[in-house]
Amino acid sequence: MTDGAMTAAVLIVVGGASLLAVAAPRLHRSHDLPSLEDWALAGRGLGAVWTWLVLGGTIFTAYTFTAVPGQVYGRGASAFFALPYTVVVCPMAFVLLPRLWSVARRHGYLTVGDFVRGRYGSPALALVVALTGILATMPYLALQVLGIRAVLAAAGLHPRGAPGDVGMVVLFAGLAIATYRHGLRAPTVISALKAVAIFGSAAVAVVFVLRRFGGPGPMFEAADRRLAGRGPGDASLVLGAHQQAGFATLALGSALALLLYPHVLTAGFAAAGPDTLRRVSIALPAWTAVLAMFGVLGVAALAVDVDTRSGTAEAAVPLLVDRLLPAFPAGLVFGAIIVGALVPAAVMSIAAATSFVRNVYVEYFHPTATPKRQMRVAQLVSLTAKVGAVAFVFGLRDQAAINLQLLGGVWILQIFPAVVIGLFTRRLHHRALLVGWAVGMLTGTVAVVREGFVSLIRVELGGHGVQMYAGLAALLLNLAVTLALTEVFDRFGATRGPDDTTLPSRSTGRGVAGKEANGS
Repeated sequence: MTDGAMTAAVLIVVGGASLLAVAAPRLHRSHDLPSLEDWALAGRGLGAVWTWLVLGGTIFTAYTFTAVPGQVYGRGASAFFALPYTVVVCPMAFVLLPRLWSVARRHGYLTVGDFVRGRYGSPALALVVALTGILATMPYLALQVLGIRAVLAAAGLHPRGAPGDVGMVVLFAGLAIATYRHGLRAPTVISALKAVAIFGSAAVAVVFVLRRFGGPGPMFEAADRRLAGRGPGDASLVLGAHQQAGFATLALGSALALLLYPHVLTAGFAAAGPDTLRRVSIALPAWTAVLAMFGVLGVAALAVDVDTRSGTAEAAVPLLVDRLLPAFPAGLVFGAIIVGALVPAAVMSIAAATSFVRNVYVEYFHPTATPKRQMRVAQLVSLTAKVGAVAFVFGLRDQAAINLQLLGGVWILQIFPAVVIGLFTRRLHHRALLVGWAVGMLTGTVAVVREGFVSLIRVELGGHGVQMYAGLAALLLNLAVTLALTEVFDRFGATRGPDDTTLPSRSTGRGVAGKEANGS
């Protein structure tokens, strides 16, 4: 039976998010004409605090806060790869995001596809970059719906059948309306509540479970015993020597992929300037700290022997919270995770819509579309993306969305050469990049599907087999093909497209950043 105090706590948090979304226009009052830039990027005017909130709230999704402890619950130490990868990504963001922001602001680019189009003069390459981003984002968006449903089910607030489905539709309807009207400003203001709720609820939950066990030592000992008794053969809370290569490549590959997702770049492009992004990159590890606390909750779920159905390990933390915490604090934790899904879901739909409008609709269907027309189309596409994500979850098994999101990580890595390397050199030929992308997409997809949708595959190196992240292995093959074909195309004098970009110097000065932020 549903507990009234728990229900009240969930409604307080979710209702607070809805009220904040309604207040989104107050974040910035603009008298400019409606435009896609203002709707999708909040006019590129977010300061350091707001950028930290929306970028962290976008990167660290509700599914992350349930999937990571769920993997700890199911497989042990190997799941903690998420901690080094979210730390490694911070210096990468410090270097890459300000540089990409500068060229995007100077040329009016709204998406990474815009940058690739200008950098290489290749509409085809820009199209595959945009479509890869959209393809990788959609299952990620669906996973936010799965995260919400898992939490509501654990709280007893998601009845089976049509009533539960209607509740999910109502929950996303409010987000869809707010995002349709206010664009990125809606999830930005909600991200403030998300930060408070996630950080606070994680701290409260960890304190409760540590008191329950009398400290971390007894908790880890109990968890390790239970994992050894029922987990896979290599499951342990201590990383084995044979797991280290897979752990390292999965962390590195995930870090390289993260900054290529359209929703992360959309949050970055919305910043007020390069210096804002540098300050935010330094402060992002605070979000990793709260992810570590959720990982501890996965250990606690093992220690108390939470029973999840087969294939639903992501429900371990919600079930743990429901068992150990009093009703009202448990409801606050559930509400925090639900709000944690709303922010990235909104930004993902905005990012996918912006990529479609700029790199498909305008490029191939309506080159003369006005800024207002582009915004209207993006609003409709954003709404369609949310409806599609909800319908996807209702129509297919949960595992299908998880498998597609795993493939999404492999796919998004294949645009790394065109985007990241292109930020520093134009040495790679655009035709070689296209072929390399195709090879990486094909080999990465085949490897993951052939191995039964797992992240790690066995690779033979020097006569020794090692575990390696499938996406990183595909990227290395992608790069090898791209480099080789670049030499061939250049040797035979294959033409290159024009470069319309003006990249900043590698050490953009503070004064230049300030001018860019002011629109000079």
